[in-house]
Amino acid sequence: MRALLDLIRRFGRDSRGNMAFTFAICTVPLLSAVGAATDYSLATRMKAKLQSAADAAAVASISQQSPGFLAASAMTTDGSVAAGVTDANQIFNGIMTTITGYTNLQESSTVTKTGVKLASQVTFSAAVPTTFMKLIGFQTMTVTGTSSAGGSLPPYLDFYLMLDVSGSMGLPSTNAEQTRLAAVNPDDFSTYSNGCTFACHFQSSGSCSDPAKGQKANAAGVYSPINSAYPTNNYCLGYLISRVSQSGYQSLLQANSNYPMKGVSLPSAMVPNVTSNVTAGSPNSLLTGNSKSMSNSLTAVTSCPTAGTDACIQLRADAVGMALNATIAANGIDGLFATANKAEKVPSQFRIGLYPFIRYLWTYYGLTGSINGSPTNSSTINYAAANLATLLDTGTTPNITNLGSGGTHFENAFPSMNTLIKTVGTGSSASDTKPFVFLVTDGAQDNQTCCGFSGSNSATVMPSGANSYCKPLKDRGITIAVLYIPYEKIQNPTTVFNNEDGVANANIPNIPPSLQDCASSGFFFEADTPADITTALNKMFNLALSEAHITN
Repeated sequence: MRALLDLIRRFGRDSRGNMAFTFAICTVPLLSAVGAATDYSLATRMKAKLQSAADAAAVASISQQSPGFLAASAMTTDGSVAAGVTDANQIFNGIMTTITGYTNLQESSTVTKTGVKLASQVTFSAAVPTTFMKLIGFQTMTVTGTSSAGGSLPPYLDFYLMLDVSGSMGLPSTNAEQTRLAAVNPDDFSTYSNGCTFACHFQSSGSCSDPAKGQKANAAGVYSPINSAYPTNNYCLGYLISRVSQSGYQSLLQANSNYPMKGVSLPSAMVPNVTSNVTAGSPNSLLTGNSKSMSNSLTAVTSCPTAGTDACIQLRADAVGMALNATIAANGIDGLFATANKAEKVPSQFRIGLYPFIRYLWTYYGLTGSINGSPTNSSTINYAAANLATLLDTGTTPNITNLGSGGTHFENAFPSMNTLIKTVGTGSSASDTKPFVFLVTDGAQDNQTCCGFSGSNSATVMPSGANSYCKPLKDRGITIAVLYIPYEKIQNPTTVFNNEDGVANANIPNIPPSLQDCASSGFFFEADTPADITTALNKMFNLALSEAHITN
């Protein structure tokens, strides 16, 4: 017994086998943990593949030009976008058919439209078979996930372009163009002895050469008109001269000492023919069809897209038309129409209309989504814009009953525009468009009317604050963008016509504040040169597009 007890005591004191014993005991849980980690890693990799497929499906289902995007763009109400749901499911399942290693895949998608916002969500779950964890009773591991994506529908915007075509927009577009016109313009020579820079004097009104105002004959018995530099058959020619070849017109002028004001004259057989060619419906055919030979005939243009060319003298109204219609302007910037075409995401996303005004606002070309036409096709808005200068107030303006004549009448134009815009939408659909008014003007208001002139001819500005003509439109949620084309100080002003020139020049500092008050916040722009006008109109458009996204 003593020997047995000693053996037991020695065994209890002996620790040489503890490590192996302990390792043997721990082997089972260690192997289970390593196996679980391996199975978990495989499940994690599978979830990443599922998540990637869900991300792709969520984003693609509302991407531009996707079935869901196009379907939502056409919806007039908020709600589920069935085409987007179908597309998301197909994209997800299509990706997963190329992947193995899972069972019991469950997937669901939602695509919804709220205003101009789109939201897509893809949810999934799947069972991933285990290897090591089967030893402890887990045959599969379940992985789940969700992917969400958001986007914005293209806002549907209407642009109402209020275009000032009153007399002051008949100024040449640059100082160099003013100099060219002044050198040859016979109009109002007794008032502007250095040459008149306006191309908008009223034709057939007797104001250009009036024998009743003291005309005197020279020694040869030849009369020299008191108000023009050389005979014009009582017609103002400034606008008409701006429409024809300058070298061609210069070649028609003949030295004539009987007309000392300029020392030149037009061929006597030509002057009477001006009468038959200047009509209310065709103010541009200065010398076409006259009795002289074709070599002495000049065919007038209806638009002048480029300054400094021999074919014409570019006027401010021409520059505005060019800024609307150019594909690539001289400064490398697209015109407004081209910019809108490139920005368009869905058909007829943007509609543009041209609304010139003098005494009245007129729908020259109503809202249209077809803004990619040819400027030589008379049925397109592009042609209308290119020929904007034909509407200038020269006293023989086409459709004169629509535009009226005389002065610049904001007090009529803005109420008419407010009536014209029937509804103010959010831009969420083609039937819920968001309106923007683009005012392009030199900002000088003149309350005079023609013909049979009445009212004050003193230049002033639009009222501001509570009395602003723009306030009723802005109160309705209509955004007004203003492009101010600076009113140029009249060169060599006179004091005739109640000091009309002096009042106009003194009024210039008052114009920008009144236009800034009219414009919606951040939407006042200023541009002088033709290139700057193009750039400014593009900025106005891009800001409107950005503002529509932000507020909706």
